Amino acid sequence: MNPSASGWIKKLLVEVSEKTYSETETSEFYRRLKQTGFIYGTNTSVVLDIVKPFTLTEEERCKINLLLSFYFFYKQSETDAEFTSSLIEYYRSIGNTKQSFFEGLFGDKLSDSTLEKMIHRRIHVEDNIISKSFNYFLINVLLFVDVLGYQQFLKDKTHIKSYVSHLESALETIVFSTIDAKTEKSEYDQNLIKLFESSIRHRNSELQTYESAVRFINEDLEKLYVIDLVCMASWSDRIIDDSERIFLNQLRTDLDLKESNIKVSVDDINTFYADHKDDVAFLSSKNLAQSFYDNSSKVVSKLIKRNSKRLIKELSESKEAMKLLAQSTQRNLTDEEQKKIQSQLLDIFKSIPSLAIFMLPGGMILLPLFVKFIPKLLPSAFDDNRIDKD
Repeated sequence: MNPSASGWIKKLLVEVSEKTYSETETSEFYRRLKQTGFIYGTNTSVVLDIVKPFTLTEEERCKINLLLSFYFFYKQSETDAEFTSSLIEYYRSIGNTKQSFFEGLFGDKLSDSTLEKMIHRRIHVEDNIISKSFNYFLINVLLFVDVLGYQQFLKDKTHIKSYVSHLESALETIVFSTIDAKTEKSEYDQNLIKLFESSIRHRNSELQTYESAVRFINEDLEKLYVIDLVCMASWSDRIIDDSERIFLNQLRTDLDLKESNIKVSVDDINTFYADHKDDVAFLSSKNLAQSFYDNSSKVVSKLIKRNSKRLIKELSESKEAMKLLAQSTQRNLTDEEQKKIQSQLLDIFKSIPSLAIFMLPGGMILLPLFVKFIPKLLPSAFDDNRIDKD
C-alpha cells in the first residue's frame, strides 16, 4: 500500500480490521493517535499499528493517520452515507478557506481519487518543491480540527463551516494566551507561534478573548485536544515549569476536567518529545536553510531508492554521465562538468515520471543533492575508497 500512488484509500480500507475499530473506545483511540505524533504535528508511526510504517515517509504516515481518524469516527456514527462521499461533502462544506487547498477539485465526481487529491492538498499547502521543503518546518498541528469537524458533520451538517471556524479561533486564542503568559519567550516559542499562524485557516473575531474561547470548548475530545495543545505550547527543554502548571490547572478548572487529565497530557508530551526530539523539525531549532537541506535530502534519497533499478539502467546507457558520476566519488567536478552532468540527468529524468519533480521550477537546486546520493548506487569498482559494511 503506497499512499503516494492512486488507489491507496481503497487498499487501506480493505486492510482495516473492523474488529479493531469496534473494540476501541474513543478516548483510547485518541490516546493511541497522540502516541503516533499526529496531535503534535509529526507522525512517527501509524495509529493502532494498522499499517507497518517502516517504509513510509512522515507525510505518508500523516495521510494514513488522517484517513484512519476520519474512518474511526465514521464507524462510530450512525450515518447511512457512504464514507468517501460523506468526507468529500464535508470538505466541500468547509470550503472557501484562507488557503485554497481544494481549488479545482469541487467539480469532480465523488470518488476515492477525488478524496486522495483532497487529502494530499490538505497536507501540502504549496505545490512548489522549494516552498514545500520550507513549509515542512511549519508542520500543521491542526489536522485534528478537520477530524473533530467531520465528527460534528456526521451528527449535524448545519452550520459546520461556522463550527470549524469557531473551533480553530478558540484553539488559537487559548494557545496564544499560554505563550503570552510566559515572561520570556524561547526560540521554541517563536517557532511554535509561526507554526500556528501558518496552520490557521479561519479566524473568528468573536473568540478573541480567553473567556469566550474556553466557553466554546464543550465536548470531551475538544477538551483533551486543547489540553494537549497547551502542553505543547508550554513545553520547553522537557520541562513544564510552575507558572505554566498554574495556567494548566486554571484551564483544567475552566474546562471542568480532572487532575489526571493534566498529568496524562504532560506525561505524554514529555515521553513523545524525549523519544522523538530529533524527528520533530521545529524542536531541533535549526535555521530554515538547514531545515530545507535536511528535508530536501530526504526527498531526493527516497526518490533514488524507489527508482534505483530504472536509474541504473538509464545511466548505463549514458556513458558520459556514468563516467562523470564515477569520477565525482573521487574528486570535485568542474563547473563545466557539473553543467554537463546536470543536462544529461535532466534528459534521463524525462523518461522516469516520478522524477519529474526535478523538471519543475526550482528543481535544479536539488540536482547537487542527487549527484551526491547517486554514487552509492554504482558498483564498488567505481569508488576505490568505499568501505563496505557487513
